Amino acid sequence: MHIFPAIDIYGGKAVRLHKGDYSKMTVYNENPIAVAGDFVNSGVRSIHIVDLDGAKSGKAENIDIIKKIKQDTNLFCEVGGGIRTIDTVKEYADAGIDRIILGTGAVNDSGFLTEALKKYGNRIAVGVDIKSGYVAIHGWKKNSEFKYIDFCHMLEDIGVSTIISTDISKDGDMKGCNLDLYKVLIKETGMNIIASGGISSISDLENLSEMNIYGAIIGKAYYTGAITLREAVGFEK
Repeated sequence: MHIFPAIDIYGGKAVRLHKGDYSKMTVYNENPIAVAGDFVNSGVRSIHIVDLDGAKSGKAENIDIIKKIKQDTNLFCEVGGGIRTIDTVKEYADAGIDRIILGTGAVNDSGFLTEALKKYGNRIAVGVDIKSGYVAIHGWKKNSEFKYIDFCHMLEDIGVSTIISTDISKDGDMKGCNLDLYKVLIKETGMNIIASGGISSISDLENLSEMNIYGAIIGKAYYTGAITLREAVGFEK
């Protein structure tokens, strides 16, 4: 299992939202680059970055900070947040970002997703954010027409190899992740599944590891001290 500690960037700072709500934002560090340095010192090999400004504007607003994180740490970097054009995908690819996560753009524009896959292959992942059984879009504010499992089957059919799946109802609550969801995704698809949302204890990581999930994103649990990264990296295989 790959461990992905998360940095969400807004206004140049490392923050966390609660269930995607910008009005419920906590600033954890003024310097995201320093946070990434702490990750390195903890022994992690990968990092999950979200450009929250970009999620609003549809542009790579924090790409300079993200480039600096990649250059300074040399961690495997996956990045999402407002990536809705092939030009933005190219910006991140040219910056050396290892995995580029498409969200709303992949749901609303299959042509864009297909083009990105054709040009960048396995460097493209899709965020599957789930609300009441449907794929949520536009910063989790509305549901698309797709039931999540149907959408995942479609993604696999067109060649997507990795998805980041978030149960929105669990995000930021520190009450555990939706293990049943990930069991379904592992059973029903052959894609790499990265679990996100609600991972709040070592027991969550133990349970995810036992089901041989590809990866787990640790957000609020790291920033509040509920999980230390030195503990978490013990689950990496």
